[in-house]
Amino acid sequence: MKNFAVIVLVVLIVGIMMLYLVSFQVRQSEMALVLTFGKPTRPITEPGWRLKWPAPIQTLVKYDARQLLFEGVEEETVTKGGEPIIVQTYIVWRIAEPIKFREAVRDVPAAEKLLKSRLRDVQNKVVGKHYFSEFVNTDRGQIKFGDIESEMAQLIDEPVKAAYGIKVESVGIKMLKVSEKVTEDVFARMRADRKRKTEATLAQGSAEATRIKSDADSKITELMAATEARAKAIRGAGDAEAAQYYKMLEADPEFAMFLREIETLKKTLKERTTVVLPADAEPFKLLKEMPKLEPKQGATK
Repeated sequence: MKNFAVIVLVVLIVGIMMLYLVSFQVRQSEMALVLTFGKPTRPITEPGWRLKWPAPIQTLVKYDARQLLFEGVEEETVTKGGEPIIVQTYIVWRIAEPIKFREAVRDVPAAEKLLKSRLRDVQNKVVGKHYFSEFVNTDRGQIKFGDIESEMAQLIDEPVKAAYGIKVESVGIKMLKVSEKVTEDVFARMRADRKRKTEATLAQGSAEATRIKSDADSKITELMAATEARAKAIRGAGDAEAAQYYKMLEADPEFAMFLREIETLKKTLKERTTVVLPADAEPFKLLKEMPKLEPKQGATK
């Protein structure tokens, strides 16, 4: 019985070792490449348990299937306008074709070395096509980081995929620096731009104030002219009415005063009015009795 248990244990151990030699597991975050006599023959990109021939017939290489980050070094680059800037870019990439990747670059460190060279060339080319104001500007609408990063990604993606089996997911600018001299020049331009905008705003405000004042003066002139004309008309009417009474006063003063009192009563009693006055007050004593007056020869109404 004891010997049987030992035999079972030995068989089990041998079976596990044989299973280990002819099978392998690919995890969710991995991809595998089966090499037949050292030559890549079968890529495996889906997770699961797989079989293979034992070594040295077939061997196995595994790669990280997740997206990888490579950060370039800080390098000075010249913009289209000639201003030097220091830029550090990065690449997010992954292995898209394991066989091509194995044949072209073999492993991740070698791939990053190639990406560094490609990224430097693309960075210099794209940055040299854009002005400094597209990197640094007080107006956020003038900054074109997104466009610049997209241009770099397009220039680097297809070549590295065709040559190395690498898929570039994105390219970005991690850091941007400018030298002290360039910084001084930038701030000088910013101050000049602010000053220009301030002067333009003040000039516009002054022009608007002048226009408003001119309109107000014009309206005042029109109102004064209309008022003066109205005043002249009123004075003319008053003078005409006064001339009528003057003429009557000269012809018959007593009769003229009588007519004036009648006119006053008409104006006072034109609407419903309550007046408390002595009965003999002028001109209300006319309500009690009419004076015996006859216009003199030559008097007119």
